[in-house]
Amino acid sequence: MANDQSTLKRVSGMLALAGIFMIPSVGFAGADTHLHEAIGHAGEAKAHGEMGHADQATKHAEEALSHADAAKQEGANAHVSEGISHLGEAVDHGKQGHGEVAGEHSQEALKHLQQGH
Repeated sequence: MANDQSTLKRVSGMLALAGIFMIPSVGFAGADTHLHEAIGHAGEAKAHGEMGHADQATKHAEEALSHADAAKQEGANAHVSEGISHLGEAVDHGKQGHGEVAGEHSQEALKHLQQGH
Protein backbone atom coordinates (compact mmCIF):
# COMPACT_ATOMS: atom_id res chain seq x y z
CA MET A 1 0.00 0.00 0.00
CA ALA A 2 2.88 2.39 0.74
CA ASN A 3 4.18 1.82 -2.80
CA ASP A 4 0.77 2.66 -4.25
CA GLN A 5 0.72 6.00 -2.44
CA SER A 6 4.28 6.75 -3.48
CA THR A 7 3.47 5.94 -7.10
CA LEU A 8 0.32 8.03 -6.94
CA LYS A 9 2.28 11.01 -5.61
CA ARG A 10 4.88 10.66 -8.39
CA VAL A 11 2.24 10.41 -11.10
CA SER A 12 0.33 13.38 -9.67
CA GLY A 13 3.54 15.40 -9.59
CA MET A 14 4.35 14.53 -13.20
CA LEU A 15 0.85 15.46 -14.36
CA ALA A 16 1.02 18.78 -12.53
CA LEU A 17 4.41 19.51 -14.09
CA ALA A 18 3.12 18.59 -17.54
CA GLY A 19 0.17 20.94 -17.03
CA ILE A 20 2.50 23.82 -16.19
CA PHE A 21 4.35 23.37 -19.47
CA MET A 22 1.17 23.01 -21.52
CA ILE A 23 -0.51 26.21 -20.34
CA PRO A 24 1.93 28.66 -21.98
CA SER A 25 1.90 26.75 -25.26
CA VAL A 26 -1.88 27.01 -25.41
CA GLY A 27 -1.59 30.79 -25.01
CA PHE A 28 0.99 31.06 -27.79
CA ALA A 29 -1.14 28.90 -30.07
CA GLY A 30 -4.06 31.27 -29.52
CA ALA A 31 -1.88 34.31 -30.15
CA ASP A 32 -0.56 32.69 -33.33
CA THR A 33 -4.09 32.01 -34.57
CA HIS A 34 -5.19 35.57 -33.90
CA LEU A 35 -2.03 36.93 -35.49
CA HIS A 36 -2.67 34.84 -38.60
CA GLU A 37 -6.22 36.24 -38.82
CA ALA A 38 -4.95 39.79 -38.26
CA ILE A 39 -2.42 39.39 -41.07
CA GLY A 40 -5.11 38.14 -43.44
CA HIS A 41 -7.48 41.00 -42.70
CA ALA A 42 -4.68 43.60 -42.82
CA GLY A 43 -3.84 42.30 -46.31
CA GLU A 44 -7.46 42.68 -47.36
CA ALA A 45 -7.58 46.18 -45.89
CA LYS A 46 -4.43 47.10 -47.81
CA ALA A 47 -5.85 45.77 -51.09
CA HIS A 48 -9.21 47.55 -50.68
CA GLY A 49 -7.46 50.75 -49.66
CA GLU A 50 -5.32 50.67 -52.80
CA MET A 51 -8.53 50.40 -54.83
CA GLY A 52 -10.04 53.35 -52.97
CA HIS A 53 -12.69 51.23 -51.23
CA ALA A 54 -12.65 53.04 -47.90
CA ASP A 55 -15.63 51.15 -46.47
CA GLN A 56 -14.15 47.71 -47.13
CA ALA A 57 -10.68 48.84 -46.04
CA THR A 58 -12.20 50.02 -42.76
CA LYS A 59 -14.13 46.78 -42.26
CA HIS A 60 -11.03 44.63 -42.70
CA ALA A 61 -8.80 46.97 -40.68
CA GLU A 62 -11.29 46.73 -37.80
CA GLU A 63 -11.25 42.92 -38.01
CA ALA A 64 -7.46 42.91 -38.15
CA LEU A 65 -7.34 45.26 -35.16
CA SER A 66 -9.63 43.00 -33.16
CA HIS A 67 -7.47 39.94 -33.84
CA ALA A 68 -4.22 41.84 -33.26
CA ASP A 69 -5.53 43.04 -29.89
CA ALA A 70 -6.41 39.46 -28.98
CA ALA A 71 -2.96 38.26 -30.06
CA LYS A 72 -1.34 40.93 -27.90
CA GLN A 73 -3.48 39.86 -24.92
CA GLU A 74 -2.30 36.29 -25.44
CA GLY A 75 1.38 37.16 -25.46
CA ALA A 76 2.37 38.26 -28.96
CA ASN A 77 5.58 40.32 -29.28
CA ALA A 78 6.22 44.07 -29.55
CA HIS A 79 5.86 44.18 -33.34
CA VAL A 80 2.17 43.50 -32.86
CA SER A 81 1.80 46.71 -30.82
CA GLU A 82 3.20 48.74 -33.70
CA GLY A 83 0.84 46.94 -36.07
CA ILE A 84 -2.07 47.80 -33.78
CA SER A 85 -1.12 51.47 -33.92
CA HIS A 86 -1.16 51.48 -37.73
CA LEU A 87 -4.43 49.54 -37.83
CA GLY A 88 -6.01 52.18 -35.61
CA GLU A 89 -4.85 54.83 -38.07
CA ALA A 90 -6.21 52.77 -40.96
CA VAL A 91 -9.62 52.57 -39.29
CA ASP A 92 -9.66 56.31 -38.55
CA HIS A 93 -8.74 57.28 -42.11
CA GLY A 94 -11.08 54.71 -43.62
CA LYS A 95 -14.01 56.13 -41.65
CA GLN A 96 -13.15 59.55 -43.07
CA GLY A 97 -13.35 58.12 -46.60
CA HIS A 98 -9.57 58.17 -47.12
CA GLY A 99 -9.27 54.70 -48.62
CA GLU A 100 -5.76 55.11 -50.00
CA VAL A 101 -4.37 56.41 -46.68
CA ALA A 102 -6.14 53.56 -44.88
CA GLY A 103 -4.43 51.19 -47.32
CA GLU A 104 -1.02 52.71 -46.60
CA HIS A 105 -1.47 52.29 -42.85
CA SER A 106 -2.75 48.76 -43.40
CA GLN A 107 0.40 48.00 -45.39
CA GLU A 108 2.59 49.27 -42.53
CA ALA A 109 0.52 47.25 -40.06
CA LEU A 110 0.92 44.19 -42.23
CA LYS A 111 4.72 44.53 -42.19
CA HIS A 112 4.79 44.73 -38.39
CA LEU A 113 2.31 41.90 -37.89
CA GLN A 114 4.36 39.67 -40.18
CA GLN A 115 7.45 40.49 -38.13
CA GLY A 116 5.52 39.53 -35.03
CA HIS A 117 4.60 36.16 -36.52
